[in-house]
Amino acid sequence: MQAAILVGSAVLLVAVAGASVSVGAHAVPPAEIWRAFADFAGTDDHLIVRDVRVPRTVLGICVGAALGASGTLIQTLTRNPLAEPGVLGVTAGAGFAITLGGVLGLAGSQPAQLLLAALGSALAALVVYAVGRTAPLRLVLAGVALSSVLAGLSLGLRLMLPDVFDKFRFWTVGSLAGREQVSLTLPLVAIAVALVAALLVTRPLNAMVLGEQVAHALGGHTGRTRVGVLVIVTLLAGAATAVAGPIAFVGLMVPHLARRLSAGSIPWLMAHTVLLGPIMLLVSDIASRVLLPTGEVPVAVVTAFLGGPVLIWVVRRYGAVSL
Repeated sequence: MQAAILVGSAVLLVAVAGASVSVGAHAVPPAEIWRAFADFAGTDDHLIVRDVRVPRTVLGICVGAALGASGTLIQTLTRNPLAEPGVLGVTAGAGFAITLGGVLGLAGSQPAQLLLAALGSALAALVVYAVGRTAPLRLVLAGVALSSVLAGLSLGLRLMLPDVFDKFRFWTVGSLAGREQVSLTLPLVAIAVALVAALLVTRPLNAMVLGEQVAHALGGHTGRTRVGVLVIVTLLAGAATAVAGPIAFVGLMVPHLARRLSAGSIPWLMAHTVLLGPIMLLVSDIASRVLLPTGEVPVAVVTAFLGGPVLIWVVRRYGAVSL
């Protein structure tokens, strides 16, 4: 049953990816998408497919998987259904670190931005966990407060320094548009490696869900697992933020959808998440292209519009949610 659902999700992802390549301000017929690779003629349709739509779709798949997987890991580790990188300030920490690096002249290269994003994510996660670890709702409130503070500081730095504002004004809105103009190899490789690590850590994490004593009895190392999960979450959220900007709520919504399909198994939960995350982000990105007749809406606005009601629903049903 789980395998059949997973195959169905994979087929749906392929269909959504095809729609992502086809739909936009200039619609490209499916036949032209095929010819763009099989019989490239240099037409406008072929150039749009190869140079814009396909890189954007690949980026959406990787970023969606990264955000969904990081949300699943952090919800499972903290046993908190409200946990999500954007809500807990991890995304804001990465964004502030990149902005501060731009002010100090340290964010001039892609590896430097990835490193800054990872450091910012890690520091923000540590601060939020230190403040709100005693209660799930307090953890969320600490994350929201830190996100607001860091967002305000980032905006202040960009407004005071025009050069930094010009460099990061498109990145800060959280979008997949325009990212195809830069090399995506390094961040996508980092996300791919972290996703493999996330799949590998699900088995010891599955034992931890049963309780620390059970995990120890099964030969697990809970401390090592916690550290590993935090490192993976930091890398996933940091790399996704570095390449696409701050996109919130994907890591909140996707785990709750995937949990309904996983039958209580963390490995199956992660497998479903890795497929549902890209589906949700690509659908949101397609919607962002067609909502306004005069231009695109940043995909982060669409995910926030969808994620706000989901957050309210989770808060209202917190006592009934099973992790």
